[in-house]
Amino acid sequence: MSTYREIHGKAVKSLDTDPSATTDEGQIWYNTSSDTFKSIVSIEAFSSGSPTINAVSWMGSCGTKSAALIFSGSLNPYPTFTNACEEYDGTGWASATNYPLSKIGTVGCGTQTAGLGFGGGPYVVTTNEYDGSSWTGGGDMATPSRDRGPAGIQTAALGMTAYQPGSQGVGTSESYNGTAWTGITSAGTARYYGAGLGVQTAAIVAGGVNPPTQGLNAVEEWNGSGWTTLTVLPGERVKGQGAGTVTAGTVLGGAQPPYHPLYTASNTKLDYDGTSWAVSPATLSTVRKFFGGDGSSTTVYCAAGQNTNSAAAITNTEEFNVSANVITAAAWASGGAYPINVLDFSGAGTTTASIAFGGRNYPGPNGPTAVSATYDGSSWTGGPSLTSARQLAASAKNGTTTAALCTGGYTTTVVNLCEEFNGSSWAEGPNYPTTAQFGDQGVGIQTAALIAGGYGGGPGSAYLDGTSTYDGSSWTALSAPSNLQDSRFGSTTTGTSTAALMMAGVGGAGKVESWNGSAWSEQTEAITARTQAGSSGTSTDALYFGGEDSPTATAVTEHWNGTSWATRPNMGTASRQLASSGASSTSALAIGGSASPGNLTEEYTGETTAVNVKTLTQS
Repeated sequence: MSTYREIHGKAVKSLDTDPSATTDEGQIWYNTSSDTFKSIVSIEAFSSGSPTINAVSWMGSCGTKSAALIFSGSLNPYPTFTNACEEYDGTGWASATNYPLSKIGTVGCGTQTAGLGFGGGPYVVTTNEYDGSSWTGGGDMATPSRDRGPAGIQTAALGMTAYQPGSQGVGTSESYNGTAWTGITSAGTARYYGAGLGVQTAAIVAGGVNPPTQGLNAVEEWNGSGWTTLTVLPGERVKGQGAGTVTAGTVLGGAQPPYHPLYTASNTKLDYDGTSWAVSPATLSTVRKFFGGDGSSTTVYCAAGQNTNSAAAITNTEEFNVSANVITAAAWASGGAYPINVLDFSGAGTTTASIAFGGRNYPGPNGPTAVSATYDGSSWTGGPSLTSARQLAASAKNGTTTAALCTGGYTTTVVNLCEEFNGSSWAEGPNYPTTAQFGDQGVGIQTAALIAGGYGGGPGSAYLDGTSTYDGSSWTALSAPSNLQDSRFGSTTTGTSTAALMMAGVGGAGKVESWNGSAWSEQTEAITARTQAGSSGTSTDALYFGGEDSPTATAVTEHWNGTSWATRPNMGTASRQLASSGASSTSALAIGGSASPGNLTEEYTGETTAVNVKTLTQS
């Protein structure tokens, strides 16, 4: 009998801790601590990604799970045609140059930097090419159509079968050479909503609808000169997404019977090996139809679309992986409850060591509060109260539970009081230089703080643009060149006293500004304009979450990379007028606010990966 070493070229090791590298996949070891044999094994699974910016369906798509593109389609309520275009970098979705047309049933193929979109309804012959930054018109198709089965790349594409006016589903197919479309032999089965995959000379169209409403499981292959009937799908599939090749292909999701009054969506992944179809054990966590997606059979993404028995579009994104790593998607999770229901208050610190203070009781009585509490990563502990109860005060966002700063705010009038916390008590410090200011924003630490913006003394007062700094002993009101570009209050700021990022706010619309230690400068606007939100991180790597997307609270979360904004997983509960803390864009706290109940705490954790270690057992 051969030994394990003879078969695999490796010995069974004895280790007291498990390996953490994917290069150890397949290695068996004996864990001396747990008295078990273990190994690292590959798994096939879908993982959640950040939501699309728009809830959209019936759109075109192309690319890969780390460089995807979706465009055109329908917003809610269906049909609300859109020309919106979004790019995905494997972490979040960002706005891109709009598609030239607002259509449903436009399809796509190619890559994020060399994409192709064609057709759409109401019926057009239009083709558009994307170079990673802009769209340019390409050659027109021979016949107006929508909902073809797409395959190939920008310079060598196929549009298989079609939904055409009058005749509806047809086998009519066309080939594109990067300049012009040419008709090819019609497919044997008339259909539309078929899933397409492969390349121009070796492609598959699978499933779809044969008018008027007959769902299909029929599969045909195009070899560059003719069509061949292949093994049928395991079941009818309408408007699923295809990816991969004719020898390693996949069809995901789509609609299944019954088709009326609304389609029933699927969460299955059907894999093709060149001979037969098999149902993958990995399933989508969200059933969907009329969605976007592309990639290979082992690295595919699915974006937005519709759920079962609904025409309402969704924003969910999922990625399929075959890996020795277990991917835990970025997400918000519930934390310990704050001692009181409160909004318009302030926070500082990290997710495992935060402090929050002040605000006003919510929903009532609505007077200001002096409550202060600290968080250890799981629960809040009430601490010494502020000397003066107040709401809409500013904090040194990077402060600690033993060195915090609270300044300005509103009691029964606007105040310029400043208080410092030393870990055991709050004490009066030097007054803020502006006598009438609240709703301003602060960053930094107790000995190096920055405060900017705010609101004047009462109704009719102006939004402010001034900036002041604090060195631990005195305040300095900076001169006009250091003013904000846009006066505002109710914004949120993160970073340090020499490198900060201020986001939106009343008066600032969706505008974003960065501070370099001497001046503020305009940056790319956030995707969603809002006020009274939370933030964490640095001036070049920040998380922006919650707030008021007039007139309601929102759960939207966005990431700033120093140049542009992209989506991140939404908060569990929409909230505005909340407190926030966190030292990075992958670790943040959202505290209290308008959510019900008003003492909720949510913790954000960025995506993590870990090797898939399995304990071996006898069976």
